Amino acid sequence: MRIVTRPDFDGLVCAVLLFEAENITEPVKWVEPHEIQKKLVEIKDGDIMANLPYDERCSMWFDHHYSNMIDETFKGSFRIAPSAAGVVFDYYSGKFKRDYTELVRETDKIDSAELSMDEVSCPEKYPYILLSMTVSNRSMADEQYLNRLILLLKEHDMTDVMQDPEVRERCAAVVEENKIYKSVLKENTILKGQVSITDLRSFDKAPEGNRFLVYSLYPEAVVSVRIKYDDVSKEKTAISVGHSIFNRKCNVNVGSMLVKFDGGGHRGAGACRFPSNKADEYIPEIISILLENRSE
Repeated sequence: MRIVTRPDFDGLVCAVLLFEAENITEPVKWVEPHEIQKKLVEIKDGDIMANLPYDERCSMWFDHHYSNMIDETFKGSFRIAPSAAGVVFDYYSGKFKRDYTELVRETDKIDSAELSMDEVSCPEKYPYILLSMTVSNRSMADEQYLNRLILLLKEHDMTDVMQDPEVRERCAAVVEENKIYKSVLKENTILKGQVSITDLRSFDKAPEGNRFLVYSLYPEAVVSVRIKYDDVSKEKTAISVGHSIFNRKCNVNVGSMLVKFDGGGHRGAGACRFPSNKADEYIPEIISILLENRSE
């Protein structure tokens, strides 16, 4: 039996819960949603998928993304919720030896972006938020580190987790990274109407940082668009779209919109990846939809 999940904080916590709730016999398979959508990953009988689009080959499935909703019968649980970890936690209620209530509550908060201005501006003051930034789909979040975090979160409280030498090192790197990323955002973001557009295609490797920071820097924007090349070959372009967490006036269902552009996500946030030769068509269309700001 194997867990197949996404390499972000929500996927990580799903894995922590599933390792305790089920008899997992193999290492976690960490994959991105587009890999499932394009059938690039072998899904086997016995696999438990979480925080990813559904694949009919799996034995159980847990998710919470609007764009991943299905009509067919499956084993597991799906509902629109703040996090997939919360869906897993409720499904196995009463079967855990440890109390994961706080971990799941913080995961709900982080994945649904219910954060304060101070939490965005000073994540180093908030352990769960800072830890989540070390595993936010960044190159530094390798499998070895993710698997180590599963063990730490299963066996220790957050105070002890944050004292782990590798965790401390990565958290310190994130704090420094965020300082640089703030300058990058200011230099590469334009405001078009109520849409902030950050274009990082001038970088060979797009800088990473606090994904919520743009909302504090451009409080007049209701939605952000982040554009970058998906790999060094520049053959793929990746776009992330998110409702502002401070100016909640965006009416567009992001997950539903991005399905049209080879992506998906939640109502308030999502991403897509497509061949770069489609960028001149897709990017203006996405921005146009956001500028119209109409609900479905």
